[in-house]
Amino acid sequence: MAGIGPGGKEDITPAVLEAVQQADVVVGYKYYFQFVEPFMKEGCECVDTGMKKESERAELAFLLAEAGKTVVVISSGDAGIFGMAPLVYEMRAERKSDVEVVSLPGISAFQKAASLLGAPIGHDICIISLSDLMTPWEVIERRIKAAIMGDFVTAIYNPKSHGRYWQLYRLQELFLSHAKGETPVGYVRQAGREDQEVKVTTLAEFDPEDVDMFTVILIGNSQSYIWQPASGSAEGCSPTFITPRGYYRDRTGEADKVGQNIMIESFRTIEGELSRKDYPLDHKWALLHAIHTTADFDMESILYTDPGAVETLYNKVREGTLRTIVTDVTMVTSGIRKGALARLGVEAKCYLADPRVAEMAASEGITRTQAGIRLAVEEHPDALFAFGNAPTALMELCALIRKGKARPAGIIAAPVGFVHVRESKHMVKPFRDIPKIIVEGRKGGSNLAATLCNAILTFDDAEQLKPGRDV
Repeated sequence: MAGIGPGGKEDITPAVLEAVQQADVVVGYKYYFQFVEPFMKEGCECVDTGMKKESERAELAFLLAEAGKTVVVISSGDAGIFGMAPLVYEMRAERKSDVEVVSLPGISAFQKAASLLGAPIGHDICIISLSDLMTPWEVIERRIKAAIMGDFVTAIYNPKSHGRYWQLYRLQELFLSHAKGETPVGYVRQAGREDQEVKVTTLAEFDPEDVDMFTVILIGNSQSYIWQPASGSAEGCSPTFITPRGYYRDRTGEADKVGQNIMIESFRTIEGELSRKDYPLDHKWALLHAIHTTADFDMESILYTDPGAVETLYNKVREGTLRTIVTDVTMVTSGIRKGALARLGVEAKCYLADPRVAEMAASEGITRTQAGIRLAVEEHPDALFAFGNAPTALMELCALIRKGKARPAGIIAAPVGFVHVRESKHMVKPFRDIPKIIVEGRKGGSNLAATLCNAILTFDDAEQLKPGRDV
């Protein structure tokens, strides 16, 4: 068994060349004889059984070998990767043959394609054939989904044929449902042969019509990227497809924080398990934060956001019109990322520790959280107000809005409990001109209110689904 590589003589290993030179018979598909004929000894016979007759080819090879011939069965690429090797070994076991079988590795098409594209397989890779001649499409689709969820670099063999025109479109659809549109895609037609074509594009821009049965496709993982050399550089202007292994980033101090890496992977996992894939980006960003914090997929049903609320509030922060976040309890303030606040010039405040709060609460017969909100409105009537504990504090804000004393930039309503919790959230909804994020029902909590604040402060990371910058 010999893998002759993708086609060019420079890609045939010395061991395979030696085997071909010693062969009495070379068995294989006739198209591939042209690549080994120059190395065959005089009188060596080439035997072909035609396309889709691999079993007949293997059986003939055994008959010739059992008759005393030295037989080399050739496959393009590596004989063990979608080649003849598995069939030959299975047939030897079935025939109980004592013929010696030696498997000589070859350069596979995905390896040759990778070398032409740059360095796309620098990390974990899987290889999938789209041919459903021997594998049901349902199984192939499960494998595609597993590759996506595993964040593998994925090599695609047999992407199209005359009768198989739609499978590649379906693969692209599956990848786009989970991966970023800018994920690199490289594909090489006739790798290593005279009419070789090499192309680099993105998952969103990839056109399945540009591919045929002689093409190998490589799809990057979430860390892959395309590097475009500067015009006029020594390397020309051909784009390079790179999947980092991590060494260079570690050496240059550019490695992502461990905590951020974990958070990114968690968000990808959550996104893959959402019941809907068409959430607006700013709602999805808040939802991913909420589920990540609680591990509760019920958030899909109970997290409400006004249309565009997260993006609107982020833009207010970026423009400098939102400078203060007021929280009902210190636990919420503690959970808002200090790095994000400092980076954006925002202050998070809770008034519970203010000495005036206890005095006001006692004199007016209200809760301390209510008193804290009254004081906050006097000093920051246009803040973003975030509630993660006290429904009475949220109700107090609603009363102050109705009296014209408060003009919040936005409201995060996530108090938790059993008394007046639902009612407090209902009271917020009529304020249609105020961007709102509400955790419906009894659920909520300081951790939820804080993470929803963090979702607003990091909305510029939503498109790339890269949370945790300030962790």
